[in-house]
Amino acid sequence: MLKNIIKRGHKKVPKSEVSDFGHAPPAGGRNSGNVSTSDVVVNHASRGNMVTNSIQSQQTPSVMTSAAPAPGNIENLPLFRDVPISERQVLFFRKLQICCFQFDFTDTIKLVREKEIKRQTLLELVDYVQSGAGKISESNQEEMVKMISVNIFRCLPPASHENTGSENVEQEEDEPCLEPSWPHLQLVYELLLRYVVSSDTDTKLAKRFIDHSFVLKLLDLFDSEDPREREYLKTILHRVYGKFMVHRPFIRKGINNIFYRFIYETERHSGIGELLEILGSIINGFALPMKEEHKLFLVRALIPLHKPKLVAMYHQQLSYCIVQFVEKDYKLSDTVIRGLLKYWPVTNCQKEVLFLQELEEVLETTQAAEFQRCMVPLFRQIARCLNSPHFQVAERALFLWNNEHIVGLIAQNRNVIFPIIFDALQKNIDNHWNQAIHGLTVNVRKMFMEMDADLFDECQRQYSEKAARATELEEQRELRWQRLAAAATQGR
Repeated sequence: MLKNIIKRGHKKVPKSEVSDFGHAPPAGGRNSGNVSTSDVVVNHASRGNMVTNSIQSQQTPSVMTSAAPAPGNIENLPLFRDVPISERQVLFFRKLQICCFQFDFTDTIKLVREKEIKRQTLLELVDYVQSGAGKISESNQEEMVKMISVNIFRCLPPASHENTGSENVEQEEDEPCLEPSWPHLQLVYELLLRYVVSSDTDTKLAKRFIDHSFVLKLLDLFDSEDPREREYLKTILHRVYGKFMVHRPFIRKGINNIFYRFIYETERHSGIGELLEILGSIINGFALPMKEEHKLFLVRALIPLHKPKLVAMYHQQLSYCIVQFVEKDYKLSDTVIRGLLKYWPVTNCQKEVLFLQELEEVLETTQAAEFQRCMVPLFRQIARCLNSPHFQVAERALFLWNNEHIVGLIAQNRNVIFPIIFDALQKNIDNHWNQAIHGLTVNVRKMFMEMDADLFDECQRQYSEKAARATELEEQRELRWQRLAAAATQGR
């Protein structure tokens, strides 16, 4: 008897029982229409065809189990409004089947009619979900997510630098690679967006289909070079984060991992800016007091994002996230400022200008106590920027004195700050090549003199003493060289 059971278990499935998309029906009986959908696992990793005929018999009449047409034989199906309400779920499923077919958009003259049928079908599905004309059955929701997975989850084409083999090409100078199948792909993304935001979508049910595997693959697609696709992904992921609370920690962790890989391994990713835009909205909703997890994210992921050389591509979004953290908890300003100083560029002047802009935004929300903790290393760096031969860096550093809040912080701590930057100001007045920098420096120096004349005089005296000592040392050094030269001449 045991042998008979084993033989039955290994019985070959006849070709007539193979599903329309090339897969055998689920085990448990030849009539897959009798299989409960609760036993069917949604395979979001599918990049090819998908399993069908997993609909309950009472919801799927014989038309749903009939063989699907080959791509070259796709026929137009009737509109939803042209069929009775009782048959719309069946029609919905048949339209999903049509939308599972993949087409080669690199050949513009191949299967033009079939491509247009799929496009029109996707438009009808989007309109049906958006209008809320009828509640979509559980099985059809599952099949819809499968269809979406088949269309959007794919291997992305290699980036431009991977095609050319050049590592020195600046990513911001590359032309984006646009997705040729966008006429269909856009409608699939629109369908997913309408499904997620629909008030008819039951979160408890939908999270079975939009699970962690699905979210992880959405995050992978952010590396697409097509900006249109990244824009849709940004909107959809943000909506998923808002609607599916169970996915929130997982999404934050997934974004965190993308940042780690970008910072410490590849330094190449197309969607860092879009991910930071999502995070800006997420950070804005953080409750107070802020969790330690969020503070670690700031220290380990956001601040190190200043390190890559391509920071200019996403700096605006990064700066917004950083400022959001400081506005939420002003005590983090010391941590942020020290982080900026840690990754301060040495030879990249354009990055220095960006850092100075961000520094001003952070200082605007910094309180006196936190400012005092970091003001010494901060103004040592600002003094170096003041003496930069690149006039934009020196100009941006001098513009800090146009901010009333920053000037107020400096005035409260002038006894420490004046001596640090006085030498830099004086060197600019004496030696800087740019007349605009010279004029701005004179204005800042005048502001100091009006703020505290006694302290200004003391700094002036110390600078004069230092200059005199330096001149004296230079004269002594020159005298020693002359003696050495004279001794060498006599030795001959």
